Amino acid sequence: MRLALVIALLLIAVGSLWLFIVHPWWFPAAASRNAGALDHEFRIAFWVFGGLFVAAQIALAAFLLSSRQRKKSDYILGNWKLEIAWTLAIAALFFWFNVSGEKVWSRVMDHHRANDALQVEVTGAQFQWYFRYPGHDGVFGRLDAQKFARPDEGNPLGLDPADLAGRDDVLSSSLVLPAGRDVELTLRAQDVIHSVFIPAMRFKQDAVPGMTIRAHLQPTQAGNYEIACAELCGLGHYRMRAQVRVVSPEEFASWLATQELRAQEKTD
Repeated sequence: MRLALVIALLLIAVGSLWLFIVHPWWFPAAASRNAGALDHEFRIAFWVFGGLFVAAQIALAAFLLSSRQRKKSDYILGNWKLEIAWTLAIAALFFWFNVSGEKVWSRVMDHHRANDALQVEVTGAQFQWYFRYPGHDGVFGRLDAQKFARPDEGNPLGLDPADLAGRDDVLSSSLVLPAGRDVELTLRAQDVIHSVFIPAMRFKQDAVPGMTIRAHLQPTQAGNYEIACAELCGLGHYRMRAQVRVVSPEEFASWLATQELRAQEKTD
């Protein structure tokens, strides 16, 4: 039985090493500016803690093998100095990861946006994502979801029809972004907590009812990417999917102008 356990531990260690080195299942190709830094942080944590896990399995197997030579009456005393040492080492390791990761996190959540950053409002509602752009005037129209929200009438967010700033606001079911430009996302939720998760851009942030949360990203690669809700938000949670379309700046300008004209035609 003891030998079988040793073999199992060694197989786990070898299998883990194979996964660490080959990683047949990995993240999708990076498509944002911050993705490289996040991947770097994750890779370091993966190797450090993965290495500690493999070392622990090998040490446990070695202990089981060596214990075969001891008598049943042998008693092993603990080593309090060693216990304190590895507790302090693990604490220092976690503290270092916290400080290192905070730098990347602050870049994503930086509230000092660039002057030319594209403003996009992301709203989660059971069970749909809505993406709003401020239009040519650069100002979002006023919202009052409780008073004006009528999804069946084409006003799911509750845009105040009396607010002229909202006449050119663009509402889209997909998030269209220009490649290479800073984007400031304003996240909202109408009902329960939702979570905007874009795996290819290494972006994940909760949208909380009653809160306005701002985050930043910069798409770098043109293409279509998935948005999923990473928070269980009800029976229709599986439907909370949308698409990020990253296009050239010229294509984005053309798309936005077309959408603004359509929005103005609806309000005329």
